[in-house]
Amino acid sequence: MKLKATAAKGLQTVRSFLADTFRVTGIQFTIAASIMIITIVVMAAVSGILYTKFSQTAENNTFLNNQQIVEQVNYNLDIYLRGMAQTFEMADDQILLNKGVPTASLREHLETILSTREDLVSVGLFTPEGQPIANYPNQAMRSNSGLTGQSWFTSALASPNHLSFSLPHIQNLYKGSYTWVVSMSKGISFTDERGRVDAVLVMDINFKTIDDLFRRVSLGQKGYVYIIDKSAGNIVYHPQQELIYSGLKYENVEQALKYTFGTYKDTSTGEDRLITIQTTDMVGWKIVGVSYMNEIVTAKREIGRFMVWMLPVVLLFVLLISAYMSAKISNPVRRLERSMAKVEQGDFDIQLQVKGDDEVGRLSRRFNIMVGRISQQKEQLIEEQEAKRRSELDVLQSQIHPHFLYNTLNSVVRMASIGKSEEVVQMITALSKFFRISLSKGKHIITVEEELEHIRNYLVIQKFRYKHKFNYVIRADEDVLSYSTLKLLLQPLVENAIYHGIEMMADEGAIEITASLENGQIVFHVRDDGLGIAPQKLSSLLSANAKQEGEGSGVGLQNVDQRIKLYYGNRYGITITSELEEGTDVRIVIPAMISDGEGRLA
Repeated sequence: MKLKATAAKGLQTVRSFLADTFRVTGIQFTIAASIMIITIVVMAAVSGILYTKFSQTAENNTFLNNQQIVEQVNYNLDIYLRGMAQTFEMADDQILLNKGVPTASLREHLETILSTREDLVSVGLFTPEGQPIANYPNQAMRSNSGLTGQSWFTSALASPNHLSFSLPHIQNLYKGSYTWVVSMSKGISFTDERGRVDAVLVMDINFKTIDDLFRRVSLGQKGYVYIIDKSAGNIVYHPQQELIYSGLKYENVEQALKYTFGTYKDTSTGEDRLITIQTTDMVGWKIVGVSYMNEIVTAKREIGRFMVWMLPVVLLFVLLISAYMSAKISNPVRRLERSMAKVEQGDFDIQLQVKGDDEVGRLSRRFNIMVGRISQQKEQLIEEQEAKRRSELDVLQSQIHPHFLYNTLNSVVRMASIGKSEEVVQMITALSKFFRISLSKGKHIITVEEELEHIRNYLVIQKFRYKHKFNYVIRADEDVLSYSTLKLLLQPLVENAIYHGIEMMADEGAIEITASLENGQIVFHVRDDGLGIAPQKLSSLLSANAKQEGEGSGVGLQNVDQRIKLYYGNRYGITITSELEEGTDVRIVIPAMISDGEGRLA
């Protein structure tokens, strides 16, 4: 379960990260997307350039490598043949120096030459008619070898004193010997007891040495090198000689004969091939290198495949880096945004943590200073509004008592003069309690019980003054008595009920005062069965112009309503219902709150 919870938390973190990163309206998305787009464009351009450049370089390197390999092969073959030519000249010199061929000394020299070169098969000296003069090693000759018709023999006679190289052939001069050789031959002259003698000197080179040299050469995976005779285009060497002879493989030697050296592309065999040619001047052979273009294309494909794999890897790396960088840049801005949202909702206690001295750090520092100043101004404004409210409340409350005290004292004097001492005592006692609660040590908030006691004393006094013109009843729920209320809310309303509802009645009136707790609110009712209020007058009682229009009954009502709204807010106040000749019901609603004992609501 713990592992499952950890996995779920990790998944949620990743989702939040991706949601924050790819929120299309966020600054982080803008930064990350910009970096990604730039990277994709740059990577695509760089990849295209690199692919083209690498492809050209690979092709050029293939051309150059082929040329260098073929040149190296040509150089090695030339060095080898020149060495063999020097060996041939040494044999020629020994023949000229030893008069009376063959001599023991000549035999010794030629055998020494043969023993020092494993690639030399034989040395022979023949008359122009094909009769052997000397053979090394000394072996019996075949009678039907056709010596005088062989190319190396005819070339030596045709161009005396010129060293000729034959095409590879099977040596058939000696019995029991069938070595594949290349024959060096030359027409020479020497002297003996007969005088000047013309002869043909031949030295056979084992072709296996040349074959081994060329078999080690390869151009790419399938490429190879072969040799042709530049005079007739005969193939001197080919690694697939058997296929050539059997007609299963074709080489376009006609095209190769047109070049002394160089490179060209050939499609005569059905495949795209790169042909590189070098010529060995000494023997007139052409070294032909063959490589296949599809191997070059394969190299291009490898480069392209590498680019295709490299691009998403680089993009993923750039995505992670851009997400990290954009988050590092945008997170401080987001914190600032969230803080501003809290300030917008009225939270001025927030302070941003300032990191660094960059633009965001300086902006955060100034934000903290701004919020601090706004908070100070808010507190100052609240204090000023509170002071103003208390001042207005004091002014409204001070308007209540002067005329009542004056009228009450007149009533006391009148009753004392006619000897109603008991009524005077009751009236003075009620007046004392009335003012004790009115003063309340300067507090504006008293309990509902005190407010009801206050209005009871007021009614006692008024009942004496109006000679029992009315009766009254006060009822209150037990649970509402401990709640708090603004002081002197009921007295102006009862005063209006007496003056404007009952005083002018012919019959005795009744006043009912109730207090109850309804839905977390304290509800007072002041009802009378007096004359009632005309509808047109009722609608203007609580308006701001009631006082200016001289509507006496509206002054007290408006006073109480304004005090309630100043203290508790505009949700609370007075509502009046009345019918002519039926009476009036004034309803007061205030919040149910408890005082802390110092006249402050908790």
